[in-house]
Amino acid sequence: MERRRFLGLTAAAALGLTATVAGCGSLGGDSGDVTLKLVAADYDLTGGDTTKKYWADLVAAFEAKHPGVKVDVQVVSWDDVDRKVAEMVKADEAPDIAQIGAYADYAAAGQLYAADDLLSIPVQANFLGPLVAAGEYKRTQYGMPFVASTRPLFYNQELFEKAGAEAPTTWDELAEAAAKLKAKGVRTPFALPLGPEEAQAEALMWLLSGGGGWTDASDRYAIDSDANVRTFEWLRKNLVGEDLTGPVAPGKLNRKAAFAAFANGEVGMLNGHPSLLKEAAKKGVKVGQVPLPGADGAPKTSMGVADWIMGFKQNGHRKEIGDFLNFVFSDENVLKFAGDNDLLPVTVTASTRMETDPAHANLRVFLKVLPDAQLPPVGKTSWARVSEDVKQNIGKAVTPGGRPADVLGRIGRDATAAENAE
Repeated sequence: MERRRFLGLTAAAALGLTATVAGCGSLGGDSGDVTLKLVAADYDLTGGDTTKKYWADLVAAFEAKHPGVKVDVQVVSWDDVDRKVAEMVKADEAPDIAQIGAYADYAAAGQLYAADDLLSIPVQANFLGPLVAAGEYKRTQYGMPFVASTRPLFYNQELFEKAGAEAPTTWDELAEAAAKLKAKGVRTPFALPLGPEEAQAEALMWLLSGGGGWTDASDRYAIDSDANVRTFEWLRKNLVGEDLTGPVAPGKLNRKAAFAAFANGEVGMLNGHPSLLKEAAKKGVKVGQVPLPGADGAPKTSMGVADWIMGFKQNGHRKEIGDFLNFVFSDENVLKFAGDNDLLPVTVTASTRMETDPAHANLRVFLKVLPDAQLPPVGKTSWARVSEDVKQNIGKAVTPGGRPADVLGRIGRDATAAENAE
């Protein structure tokens, strides 16, 4: 999910309904006893109105069951939605509900209801375990996961067949397959997007597969751990150093460009995202999927990503917010949004239903690893600054002649300082 987005700009429109906020549209009907304001991110990849239609249908069904409660929904581009909510909160005009990319700063400021205050016990207990842990600030859940994704390895089956390569299960096998692709003229055997769009996610995938991660078992930053340094030394020497990552330097390659090149048949392998499957299929690329290789085999854990929904205290609508969120997390609504957007449901029951549904067979590789996935440390209020530092600088760790220990060491020291300053 994403921050990390490639979504187009979408204005908040009314879907033919009367606008109730000057300059922006809303979804919902006339005012009732209580009107909840919801700001939501736009997931439509094509600039269409699928996200707006989802919320319009959901709100209509909710309002039919809850007379006296109305919900106005403003759908905002992922490029702008986090900033939009921050500006509203700063102006003392917080929405009742926000579906955005981060929650920790608002939780730290005491501006959010805890999930315990909003959700029924069965609903809260139904979230997948790693997503609950990632939604906690100081051991209390404030961020409720909305949708999730994981990242297996994608490979172009036709290019692999022509090169005589096999799907890799270890790093050495991955490098061997990449070398065979290069020998057959594949321009980018392995796309390694460590550019500023989403380098923090690409890097974490590799760190986990090398036995490391952004934090240690005590949830302290461990960015320059021995395992992490070894991982980036391997990347620098065995992929970048062997000219297996294509004509664009990893530190300048963004995920959007890498995905577009894969969908165009120009990339042999990359760490994929569910939404890429559909784009590749449209252009006739046959995609193979395997779990991300580890240094010596299958890694103990893989990366997960979630987007969040949260309830703000400012307007005091705790009961109505809770009623609405309990409705949002019904299996039907969770499956509808995840399925329409090629993303993963965040609850145990919805995940089980999707996994057994033949219509979503292409998502089973993603679903399989989600229950044990590790998410970035989004519960840390320092993570936003640390993540931005990683985005801007982690690509330097794999430059020819670079020193991963120096790059990771500097990022790690600044991360620890940022954490201590909170």
